[in-house]
Amino acid sequence: MADLDIVIRNGSIIDGTGAPAFTADIGIARDRIGRIGDLSAASATLAIDAAGKAVAPGFVDVHNHSDGWLLKTPQLLPKTRQGFTTEVIMADGISYAPVDEGTSAEWIFYMRSLNALLFEEYEGWRSVADYMDRLDGRNAQNAATHIPYANLRAKICGFGRQVPDDFQLRLIVEEVEKEMDAGAVGLSTGLDYIAQCFSTTDELVEVAAAMSAQRGLYVTHVRYKKGTLQGIREAVAIGERARAPVHISHMKGTTPEEIDTILDYVDRSARQEVDFSFDVYPYLPGSTMLNFLLPFEVWEAGPISAMSRLTDSHVRRQFDRELANTKLDQSHIAWLPGKENSRHLGKTLAAYIDEVGGAGSPADVLCDLLIEEHLAVLLVFHHGDDDLVHPFLAHDCYMMGTDGIYFPDGVVHPRMYGSAPRLLGPCVRDHGLFSIEAAVRKLSGYPAERFGLQQRGRIEEDCFADLVIFDPDTVADRATYEDPHQFPVGIEDVFVNGVAVIRQGEEVVVDDLPDPLPGRWLKYHR
Repeated sequence: MADLDIVIRNGSIIDGTGAPAFTADIGIARDRIGRIGDLSAASATLAIDAAGKAVAPGFVDVHNHSDGWLLKTPQLLPKTRQGFTTEVIMADGISYAPVDEGTSAEWIFYMRSLNALLFEEYEGWRSVADYMDRLDGRNAQNAATHIPYANLRAKICGFGRQVPDDFQLRLIVEEVEKEMDAGAVGLSTGLDYIAQCFSTTDELVEVAAAMSAQRGLYVTHVRYKKGTLQGIREAVAIGERARAPVHISHMKGTTPEEIDTILDYVDRSARQEVDFSFDVYPYLPGSTMLNFLLPFEVWEAGPISAMSRLTDSHVRRQFDRELANTKLDQSHIAWLPGKENSRHLGKTLAAYIDEVGGAGSPADVLCDLLIEEHLAVLLVFHHGDDDLVHPFLAHDCYMMGTDGIYFPDGVVHPRMYGSAPRLLGPCVRDHGLFSIEAAVRKLSGYPAERFGLQQRGRIEEDCFADLVIFDPDTVADRATYEDPHQFPVGIEDVFVNGVAVIRQGEEVVVDDLPDPLPGRWLKYHR
């Protein structure tokens, strides 16, 4: 009988702590790292020679939009092929839970161009914990979760502007406490998005304090529409008043001067002992729903009712003012569900408007498109210089969040396929932003520690065997804005809880994986 299930020999071990790499063997027994050292005499069911390769902890994506895809597909290949073994889901305060009978359809309708769940795929969940229970053992990746605030607020108060009264706030706090008890890592907000765009700072402090009492994170897409620095200041104030650690989602800056100002504020906050971190993907351009650009008032009665508001001339005039600040010639249609309009995928908004617009304004054309597609239009912006994000990537408070949005038939943002390899390869080899050990820490040890994922993100004996074998000399992203569905090079093997899900750069087919699948719901350890 073999001593070990798997032995990885002769690899350069990058343990996730930032410490220098060292050469040793790793032995995996069941779902754990059983032994590290000279295992030349040990027998194993599977032996892998990793000479010339790096062996790292599995990567953790702390910001993504994989919620629906983890439910729909047993292996989300664009992520596992990058080395991501854990997804922290329900970002930006918006997801498929918590819901009730009145809001479940609203959220499936609204999220169509982020996660693609259909009404018939709703399985009756109500709470975040209900949703996560369905993911456990259903996917090749682990998943941890936030509590998305918009869902919670809409469930208790509706989608409108009203501030929660004392009774409603008590109900919100009770739900937060329940979901934190069940294992959520923290509270997520997206203050430019539906429902929560109407939240007050005082309201957010009350809810964040309930979450913080159980040592979770306040994770926020700040009010970027009002200015990044102003939004970050509000987040820090919420954290200080609620005594909550603060994590900023997809930190943004568009000029070197703005980025310097933001990071100067971050550094000053850290010196004042603000518990602060942030994520960003290694690209400057972004991607979001076209309906994100609509005025907030459209959402007051919920997503389904918003459809009728799009015919309102007042709404269209407001939308035109927003579009005046959008580079229509550098923003393309990435995905929409309609077959008739699929011929426009990849076209810039400017080209689409010119082709179909007639005498209408840009807002007229795009509101008509949103009505045709039931709000479900995804955009990708591809303007700006990716090098501008390098100061964020090099900062000590940075960790990886891909913000990946996936549609296999869409012209999606390349971050869905290339974020981790770009950090490991070009950012280390070509730009010298940090060492390979620091890059691995930003992808594994730091996010696992920050988000309370116990015995993950490190290569140590008795840690869970989430591992990535890659070639540090060749690892690189290949996805582009024109052709995003290209897997990276240099990622050789990926293990989740001791099970190989990628071998020699190729998918391990689901039929060859154990049942249940190796991915687990990772609960926050306090």
